[in-house]
Amino acid sequence: MPTTVNTGGRLDRLPVSAFHYRIFWLIAAGMFFDGYDLYVGGNVLGATLKGGFSTLAQNAQFISFTFIGMTLGSVVAGFLGDHFGRRFTYQFNLMVFGLASLVAAFAPSMAVLNLLRFVMGVGLGAEIVVGYSTMSEFAPPATRGRWLSFMAFVVVAGFPVTSLLGTLIIPHFGWRPMFVISGVGALIVWYLRKRLPESPRWLESHGRTEAAEALMRTIEAEVGAGRVLPPPLAPAPVANLGFAALFEPWLLRRLVVGSVTLITVNTLIFGFVNWLPTFFVLQGLSVTKSFVFALVIALGSPFGCALGAFGADYFGRRRLIIGASLATIVFGGLYPFVATPALVLSIGFLLIVNIYILTALLYGVYTPELFPTEVRLRANGLCNMLGRGATIFTPFLVIGLFKAHGVGGVVGLMIGLLIVQIAVVVAWGIEPAGRGLETLAPAAAPGGIAAGAQPDPSPGG
Repeated sequence: MPTTVNTGGRLDRLPVSAFHYRIFWLIAAGMFFDGYDLYVGGNVLGATLKGGFSTLAQNAQFISFTFIGMTLGSVVAGFLGDHFGRRFTYQFNLMVFGLASLVAAFAPSMAVLNLLRFVMGVGLGAEIVVGYSTMSEFAPPATRGRWLSFMAFVVVAGFPVTSLLGTLIIPHFGWRPMFVISGVGALIVWYLRKRLPESPRWLESHGRTEAAEALMRTIEAEVGAGRVLPPPLAPAPVANLGFAALFEPWLLRRLVVGSVTLITVNTLIFGFVNWLPTFFVLQGLSVTKSFVFALVIALGSPFGCALGAFGADYFGRRRLIIGASLATIVFGGLYPFVATPALVLSIGFLLIVNIYILTALLYGVYTPELFPTEVRLRANGLCNMLGRGATIFTPFLVIGLFKAHGVGGVVGLMIGLLIVQIAVVVAWGIEPAGRGLETLAPAAAPGGIAAGAQPDPSPGG
């Protein structure tokens, strides 16, 4: 149906201003604590085991509950976000995560801590879906890839921060303050996020045209600040899509693309990157050297996210995804055959850089862009559900492959997934760089036949 408010055209023509930076940092702050808490287990579990608070079996349950919760949170957030709005959902999930983290600091037993970890996992999974998707609806098309990739950079920054704080705090004060930090931080962000507006695109897509118009005038007044703004871009159609539309051929192809890419990148991170210290120890390095090697190599993660941020808009999403996938295959193929420390570190560093280029693009940029506003969070949630769900089984597969074939067996799995990813992106991937979100639906989509509708930009359709 034709637009009446043209929220997309009006938002996309706005020059970058303090409004965009405020939206970014309020969303990114919550995403940072998501990244912080995702990696906190590595520090906490060693302390609980050493102190007799937990057993190895309970530690494994902690990890499992985290990913089960994230898998559930991803899909629940998608349905809540599309039905009740972005603002309600990102506030609700952050409150759940923050309160559960705070209570976890006072857990009387590991069994209670594991149950609370499941609740935290629900909030963690929801935050990733809602945060990236919401920012995609505010960011200007010409620089949307950069905004979202830098948000992924903020999330990844939680890894070194968690490691640093764990080193400084746990030996002196124990593991409980680590959860106090994430809980208090998340609740502070929850309070500050009250200043975040609802997505005007979501309001218009749900027929709330008066609220969308009023909000757009407020945003335009703030961004304009007395200056003349560029004219709005041409109105694009707002499709009338329900959940069943996800199984229409054009959207089903995109669901496959989103699911395959997130399964791949989750397996790369949780099936390879997080196992580096273990691989090094099993290959004969001391525990101390293994952590030093892993830390040096892991420094490639922020570089990768930064390169993803600068390359997403310049090279385009598809080219960068395919290029980084090919580079990961090359360096991954070399990695099992290098032996000298210098080569292990250099090849490993380059491998991590390319894995995190993919991380920035696939988590933060590409998947939210694949889907129209009406079903963006549900579709993104389903893709994340499958991606996170894969991590529940990844540890068992990695252990089996490592025992049977060493690091080469694990790398072989990664290469196989990357080949599938390249094939799917080449066949069905779209190119959203520099384009308004509303123009990415094909003209033949249900409810999408209107002036300004674009042909399906995917190679397959």
